[in-house]
Amino acid sequence: MTEQIRRFQPEDFDQIHRLNELEGWQDLVADQERTREAWISANAAYVLEYDGQVVAYVRALTDGFVTTYVCELLVSREARKQGYGQQLLDHLQHTYPTRIDLLATRQSAPFYEEQGFRAFHGFRKSR
Repeated sequence: MTEQIRRFQPEDFDQIHRLNELEGWQDLVADQERTREAWISANAAYVLEYDGQVVAYVRALTDGFVTTYVCELLVSREARKQGYGQQLLDHLQHTYPTRIDLLATRQSAPFYEEQGFRAFHGFRKSR
């Protein structure tokens, strides 16, 4: 059984789309082509592969100097509690030694707090 973190490749998108469906992330699922283009355009997009299957991913945008913004971080339900989310965040921080900003839900906030993130106030406007 082998696991590896590697850069996203376009052929990974079908597995990513399936993970989004299973998680119920309808905004990403409903507009599949825009989501695919977002992955292709992201300058910091990684998957964690376990035995040839994408079980977790992170998609982020970075300037490489000051800020890396995590757009999505998802670990499949079956692969949770095994440190994969932490591994992806650590990989991102190592690759881009910047501050990391992200949005969290009430459900995911405890995970990010355990990783040393602190809450801050922000705003969002969707199209």
